[in-house]
Amino acid sequence: MAQLEHGHSAEEIRTRLTAGPEASYIRDWVYGGIDGAVTTFAVVAGVAGANLSTSVVLILGLANLLADGFSMAAGNFSGTKVEQEEYERLLAVERRHVALVPEGEREEIRQIFAAKGFAGADLERIVATITANEPGWIHTMLVEEYGLADSRRSPWKAAASTFAAFFLCGLVPLVPYLVGGGLVASTLATGLTFFGIGSAKSRWSVIPWWRSGLETFLIGLGAAALAFLVGFGLREILGPTAAG
Repeated sequence: MAQLEHGHSAEEIRTRLTAGPEASYIRDWVYGGIDGAVTTFAVVAGVAGANLSTSVVLILGLANLLADGFSMAAGNFSGTKVEQEEYERLLAVERRHVALVPEGEREEIRQIFAAKGFAGADLERIVATITANEPGWIHTMLVEEYGLADSRRSPWKAAASTFAAFFLCGLVPLVPYLVGGGLVASTLATGLTFFGIGSAKSRWSVIPWWRSGLETFLIGLGAAALAFLVGFGLREILGPTAAG
C-alpha cells in the first residue's frame, strides 16, 4: 500500500485544517543556495581564468559573498513585503465592495461557482451560504478572484532564508582556497554542492532526485564556465598587466 503524506481520520483532518496551511520558504533556500554557489564560484573561476593570485580570489569571493548575499536578502525582503501589502490592499478593497455593492459581489460569487459547474438551486444555495458569512465571503473572493494564497510569508523569514542559504552554499567554492587548495578542488566541491541542492529540492517535486541534481549541476557549472572564459579572455586581451 502506498504511503500517504498525512492521516485522514476525522481528528487528524480537523487538526490539520484548524492549523491552516504553513508558509513555505523552500524556494528562498533553493534560490539563495544556487545563486550563492553560482555567483561565488563564478567569481573564483573568473579570477582563476585571469590567472590572479589566491589572495585576490579570497578577497573578491568573500566580498561577493557578503555584498551579494545581503543584496539578495534585501531584495527578497522587499518583494515579500510587497506581496503582504498587496494582500492587505485587496482585503480592504473587497471589504469596501461588500459593504457598498453587496449584490454585485454576490453576482461575482455566483459566476465564479457557475464556472466550476454548479447551476440552479445548488448554485443559489452555495451563493447564499458563502455570502451569509462576511469574513468567509471576503476570503473566497481573495482566493477565487485574485488567486491569493491562504498562507502569507514573513519578509524577515524569507530574507533570512535567502541570506543563510546564499552564504553557506556560496562559502563552498572558497573553502578549498582557505585550506591551500585551488580551482580543481573548488570545482569539485561546488559541483557536489550544485548536485546536492538539486537533489534536495526534488523532495518537493515530482522530478527524480538524480535528474534534479544533474539539472542544477549543469546550470551552475555552465555559469561558472562562462565566467572562467570571460576571465581568461580578458587576460589574453589585456596581457600581463591583467594578472599583475
